[in-house]
Amino acid sequence: MLTKTLLMLASLLTGDASNAPAQTPGRAAVQAAETTAPSAPAQRLNADAVVARVQAFYVDAQRLTALFRQTYTNTTFGKQSVSDGKLWIKKPGKMRWDYRGNQRKVNKSFISDGTTLWAVEHDNKQVFKKDLEDDMLPVAVTFLYGKGDLARDFKAALDTSGKYGKKSDYVLELTPRAPSAQYKTLYLVVDPANFRVKESVVIEASGNTNHFRFFSPDTKTPVQDTWFVFNEKQFKSYRVVEGEEAAAGSGR
Repeated sequence: MLTKTLLMLASLLTGDASNAPAQTPGRAAVQAAETTAPSAPAQRLNADAVVARVQAFYVDAQRLTALFRQTYTNTTFGKQSVSDGKLWIKKPGKMRWDYRGNQRKVNKSFISDGTTLWAVEHDNKQVFKKDLEDDMLPVAVTFLYGKGDLARDFKAALDTSGKYGKKSDYVLELTPRAPSAQYKTLYLVVDPANFRVKESVVIEASGNTNHFRFFSPDTKTPVQDTWFVFNEKQFKSYRVVEGEEAAAGSGR
């Protein structure tokens, strides 16, 4: 469970939850990329320029609230599952994903204050608690914690196959520069109006697809820090599994 949780966070955080590092190029990098990039017909930007624009957008965003829909496709068994929920992000590194079941009640949550990750199963009244360590995070997740950036960590190209997004969208095909055991490719569907990521797609090493769509993004409404910590005193009846036991119990 924990490994799949981190992979899920990789796809999400590379998109609408990015916390860029101090050395991340902002608006100046956008201008540099456009200056050095070959001209594109109809004023369409090339991949490097789009990456710079996306990076600059999330440098400015200090917080984010959005609705999401996750579609996970298991290619081996030909099965597909769809989940809906709401996410909250706040710099530096705070995040919360609430999944809602058929009765619209929250049945699963992933919560992090930047140093600890809680994977909460409300139906089972069980919590997997794990310290976030550098060596356990996929490359895409380190982008959130200020230790990476898109241009440095990925080779970028524009996908024109039409498989993802609308005709007017930019679709970035991002391939990790360092081989990853978790995933082969990331796709970001980018809104050309403001360079916000509308969709994020992870193609796993197994060939399975983890596809997220984001709706109603809000970068203005304040978010409280307490929302990014699992209150163990409030949920006394929940079984908390920590450390290596959590990793082993979750199949990592």
